[in-house]
Amino acid sequence: MDVNDERSHGRAAWIGLAATLILVAAAVAVPLATGWHVHARAHTSSGIAPLHSLWDPTVGPGTAPAALIAVLGVVWMPSLAERLSWRRLLITGYTVGAGWLLSLALVDGPSGLSRVLGNPDEYLRTARQVDDVPALLSEYISRIPLHASGHWPVHVAGHPPGMVLFFVALVRVGLGGDLAAGVVVTLISATLPLAVVTTLRALGQEPAARRAMPFLVLTPAAVFLAVSADAVMAAAVAWGLACIAVATCRGPARGWPWAVLGGLLYGAAVMMSYGLPLAALLVLAVLLAARSWWPLLPSAAAGLAVVLAFAAAGFAWWSAYPVLATRYWDGIASARPAAYWLWGDLAALAISAGPVVGAGVATAWHRRRDETAVALLVAAAVLAVALADLSRMSKAEVERIWLPFVPWLTLGLAILPAAWRRPALAGQVLTALVVQHLLYTSW
Repeated sequence: MDVNDERSHGRAAWIGLAATLILVAAAVAVPLATGWHVHARAHTSSGIAPLHSLWDPTVGPGTAPAALIAVLGVVWMPSLAERLSWRRLLITGYTVGAGWLLSLALVDGPSGLSRVLGNPDEYLRTARQVDDVPALLSEYISRIPLHASGHWPVHVAGHPPGMVLFFVALVRVGLGGDLAAGVVVTLISATLPLAVVTTLRALGQEPAARRAMPFLVLTPAAVFLAVSADAVMAAAVAWGLACIAVATCRGPARGWPWAVLGGLLYGAAVMMSYGLPLAALLVLAVLLAARSWWPLLPSAAAGLAVVLAFAAAGFAWWSAYPVLATRYWDGIASARPAAYWLWGDLAALAISAGPVVGAGVATAWHRRRDETAVALLVAAAVLAVALADLSRMSKAEVERIWLPFVPWLTLGLAILPAAWRRPALAGQVLTALVVQHLLYTSW
């Protein structure tokens, strides 16, 4: 990068960081200063907006290992990411990432891994009661409305049945306890960085993938990824994109199985969340970056096959969504003011992804020609978030709801000026430690 590029990137990074910090500060301060009840937490006005959280300073068994991983990660991860062989980089990334996720969760003790999934509003309790999957699918839509007899809990009603079926599978194989399921979800979450860097490498962007790895592994989103079912959705999206990227570089003859697998994973993600059709923007970004469109047909066909298979079994996504929208507005969403959440959501995302991501996003607009693939993925994630925000179907709680888009926003940090990268990584881990130790985040 020449001197002019370095200065241009630096200015963009400072502007992006400053704007993000102002946004976060305003989102926290305005409700506190004005007494505006934005209802970040249901059934209480004492939450610390914009997160679904309460003030609750805590030090626990995970504090020391989390701090140790943070310090060693900032000191060693950037150089290791450059030097290690690709295979060892993936192994190291997974190991450090799993340790980061687990240690942050264990700040709250063992309950940090179990309490979320054991919540009555979550999927696991419903999954334990399922003994007839066809019956579950056939009655799923009728039990979404809040006034329906035996209506589903909040998270089950708010999502297609794919997530419930994931937990039904865990129950069937003996991993249906709160703690066991929490560990499984956390270990799946730790694969996210691997999927993202695999995507970049398949697009011919290995240097950027190596620079991105420390930021993906030591992400502040780890506070919300550990034991959040939305992390499973994020993993399905990320591995689907990785498969499609691999398909583009292998060509039609050898790549079509990867395209089909990518489509199946995307279809599975759509059946886990009503918001994940927006991940199609990321798919298009991958194909555009690769300048290869042939995987679109087999991937789309495979994804559609998943959706149609659910419809044939009794759950039609297109019939369920309007019912879900009614349930959504019958609940806490009606009390959450759009005048706050249209921008408060973005602040919650900035905390989840880490405020420095704002610098990365701004820098992506000033990328060099050889950084176009990274910029396309970042832009696709920004557009997906913007559309989700404008839909007003994600008022609050987006620190977990938008987790599938966080890794792709994080890629912008890979093209920060060299002088920014280590301080930016330090800022990211500090954000995670502060949020985890000062707030009860509910996730």
